[in-house]
Amino acid sequence: MDDIKKKVDEIVSKLKSDPKALENFRSDPVKAVESLSGIDIPDGMEDKVVAGVKAALASDKAGGVMDAVKKLF
Repeated sequence: MDDIKKKVDEIVSKLKSDPKALENFRSDPVKAVESLSGIDIPDGMEDKVVAGVKAALASDKAGGVMDAVKKLF
């Protein structure tokens, strides 16, 4: 679970610091997450992963990322 949280944290950090990456995420979130994370999201998990990243982006609390990750499973 910590590895997933770490990966989500990395993705969110990249999205917040790179306007082009954020633009790519808005236009094709699955492709952007796969590109930023370096992993292929398994079929059927795309919506959950993207929702988790969106929730983490929207959250201003450190616990928000963990809550978003927990909702993936």
